[in-house]
Amino acid sequence: MQTEKVTNHIVKWLKEYATNAGVQGFVIGISGGIDSAVTSTLCAETGYKLLCLEMPIHQDSQQVNRAQEHIAQLEERYENVRSERIELTPVFEAFKAQVPSLTSSSVDLSLANTRARLRMTTLYYFAGIHHLLVCGTGNKVEDFGVGFFTKYGDGGVDVSPIADLLKSDVYKIGEHLKVPTSILQAPPTDGLFGDARTDEDQIGASYDELEWAMLMQGQGKTAKDFGGRTRKVMEIYEQRHRANLHKMRPIPICEIPKELMNLP
Repeated sequence: MQTEKVTNHIVKWLKEYATNAGVQGFVIGISGGIDSAVTSTLCAETGYKLLCLEMPIHQDSQQVNRAQEHIAQLEERYENVRSERIELTPVFEAFKAQVPSLTSSSVDLSLANTRARLRMTTLYYFAGIHHLLVCGTGNKVEDFGVGFFTKYGDGGVDVSPIADLLKSDVYKIGEHLKVPTSILQAPPTDGLFGDARTDEDQIGASYDELEWAMLMQGQGKTAKDFGGRTRKVMEIYEQRHRANLHKMRPIPICEIPKELMNLP
């Protein structure tokens, strides 16, 4: 990958999109992870207004520290960047108090996704009052490989500037853009469970392994073509890809035959 040229291409794309949309700039949620760090820096590079939102919900302290470090250095480097901290923990707890209290893995996952959807709602609130675009932070493996995002949560955005980049590409651009070392070295995590579990803990495979599996799928390979760990990785990739296709495909529409609508 030609890192500098790709970076410039994305920045130009963002500027053109914002100009054509007639908006003031972008709003983005800062998690303390590499994807939001790179995406926010790319937005800052456009010269358009950038609002960085920190939206903790029972957040792990290390994630909070990384997010605050990143926001601080962005505000120091770019005059067009400002930030807000919106404490969503009380909102999340109020929601939990109004729904059935059950104990199961599916409830845990639903509550984790609720965190992402509360943040999406918050981002669109600020986008609406400041005339901004909500900028997505999903990369290619997450958005089109294993579907590792929350539908109508972090998947609910206006633009996705890094969605055609593999995770390894995002790290290269992060180094080029001088993203804080603490973020570049931190294990990737979605931060939706209020603890230190990583994406690899949840998925069962690293991003390097998932990138390989995505490449193999593109070449028509399946898990049956491999053995050992590579077979296991392909099985993980294929299972998640199948299960999450509903996130990656357009919403199904029931098309009514013209004759039933009395149309010519």
